[in-house]
Amino acid sequence: MIGAIIGDIVGSRFEIFNHKSKEFDLFNKFECSFTDDSVMTLAVAKSLLDCKDNFESLKEITIKNMVEIGRKYPSCGFGETFYKWILTDKHEPYNSFGNGAAMRVSSCGIVAKNIEEAKDLSRKVTEISHNHEEGIKGAESVSVAIFLAKSGWSKEKIREYIESNYYKIDFTLDEIREKYRFDVTCQESVPQAFEAFFESTSFEDAIRNAISIGGDSDTIAAITGGIAGTFYGVPNEIREKAIEFLEEDLKEILYKFENKYEKIK
Repeated sequence: MIGAIIGDIVGSRFEIFNHKSKEFDLFNKFECSFTDDSVMTLAVAKSLLDCKDNFESLKEITIKNMVEIGRKYPSCGFGETFYKWILTDKHEPYNSFGNGAAMRVSSCGIVAKNIEEAKDLSRKVTEISHNHEEGIKGAESVSVAIFLAKSGWSKEKIREYIESNYYKIDFTLDEIREKYRFDVTCQESVPQAFEAFFESTSFEDAIRNAISIGGDSDTIAAITGGIAGTFYGVPNEIREKAIEFLEEDLKEILYKFENKYEKIK
């Protein structure tokens, strides 16, 4: 899960001012920050923890945590519609296919014991807001990919599964880099995040790939980072630098989740 948070923090300064190159400093203490991607990733992780391995009430618990944690960070970069969802007292889904569905589910793939559970957990934490079929599909594909990475599948086998069941990725990053633009839909950012992982040679390289195409940089890098972090592991130096950007309550969720579900490589 820390891979998604790292991708978010690294990408935060490039969301508005895209950087179409792999050459950049990963962190800038004055310009980088955690955004809604990290906040909601950790809200989902806390919800899974709060369920204590019984996920029947996961939807209700996730709504509670997203609202409580989200309201603590009103300026972290929420989209207008989702922020209204957080602020309201009646939390109904609004047929969204935004990529916020896909950036927050990395913990689902880590917790899941099989592919079907990876799908089920992602659906439960997604359809509470993003109940459009493309939003559910985007989230599910990421959760499943992380489960497959955790389970030791090769990159080639993960690609085969994703292309057979979710997205036909018929482009390379070099082919799209010049013309790719900001797009917050799952269907126009999740495949790009996958390709950033598929073309990578390491965790850091995956993050650099994701940033290099531009677009919604923090979210694309968060999605890529969640998959790549599970597949490669995260170098401790990068992990520790990213954690410095988090508030104490967010760190606490991260540490509790890692202690229960993840072995830090």
